[in-house]
Amino acid sequence: MTPLLHRLQIALPIVQGPMTGSDSPQLAAAVSQAGGLGFLGCGMRAPQAMLEAAAAVRAATDKPFGMNLFVQPTPTPGAAVVQAAIDRLAPLYADLGLPPPETPTRWCEDFAAQFEALIQARPAVASFTFGILDAAQVRRIKGEAGSCVIGTATTLAEAQAWAAVGADAVVASGMEAGGHRGTFLGDFEASMVGTLALVPQCVDALSIPVIAAGGIMDGRGIAAAQALGAQGVQLGTAFLACPESAIGPAQRAAMADAQATDTRVTRIYSGRPARGIVNTLMQRLAPHEAAVPAYPVQNALTGPLRKAAASQGRADYLSLWAGQGVAAARALPAQQLVALLAQEWQAALRRLKV
Repeated sequence: MTPLLHRLQIALPIVQGPMTGSDSPQLAAAVSQAGGLGFLGCGMRAPQAMLEAAAAVRAATDKPFGMNLFVQPTPTPGAAVVQAAIDRLAPLYADLGLPPPETPTRWCEDFAAQFEALIQARPAVASFTFGILDAAQVRRIKGEAGSCVIGTATTLAEAQAWAAVGADAVVASGMEAGGHRGTFLGDFEASMVGTLALVPQCVDALSIPVIAAGGIMDGRGIAAAQALGAQGVQLGTAFLACPESAIGPAQRAAMADAQATDTRVTRIYSGRPARGIVNTLMQRLAPHEAAVPAYPVQNALTGPLRKAAASQGRADYLSLWAGQGVAAARALPAQQLVALLAQEWQAALRRLKV
């Protein structure tokens, strides 16, 4: 029982990655019920939807769970930037039988409103990515919601920044991880640090617990992360394959056929670097990588395209988020996967003691 597990009141050092857009209350509840920490990815949920999702988890389990938000301002892109992005996407929309994209009424949910909903929901854990809270916001969450605050870091400097504002723990997210990079300080390319290098740096420099993330798919990975000093691990891609996740059949099929060498980090889907499986959409927009508007503008403009692709079973136009461990994903119910991870972890620890 490490300080982290004691603080979170969970039995296993296993955290389900939030996976905004691909998570579900059923997945979070199943992971928590099995002894890990389930998570709701709320970065794109409206405040009322956040409260409803939290209620759904509580209806399924009385175990602790977490909620994650994107720390981001509401953008105000220029008309010319938006029109150029629409013009780039119009041929892709046509390929799916859709009219050209239109400027949405809003680019993203209001973070301030989401923050208030999170406090109202009072999850056991509140985690954040894409940016950082100030110390007053951290104090509010702890005082009003009673939540443990966890920040996401892709570099040592980011981990130290979260510790400085009062975070209770930090997720050290290596470049192997699937989905969006959480970088908020410095250059994205310079922040592509591997899990094996990032975790011990953070452990050595911080007095708060470190949770390792990126490329961890089985019990051996959990034991390896603990050997580096991590008190827990966060797995996203491993849980993405569970039937409780919200991804569709086309993405499941793409994951089943993918290898580590099939993933790339790209901005073309959302405007923020993210790791996913290479497909037609990534390849066709690759020449425009530097030109696409920043998240959440590009994300909002590609949203209808990706939704149509999912309904048509077209994996070639989906954002196929997955980490470098994708080939090791196992399509098991979440509770079974957690039990298997725990067995593998204990077996790995026994081998290390020999």
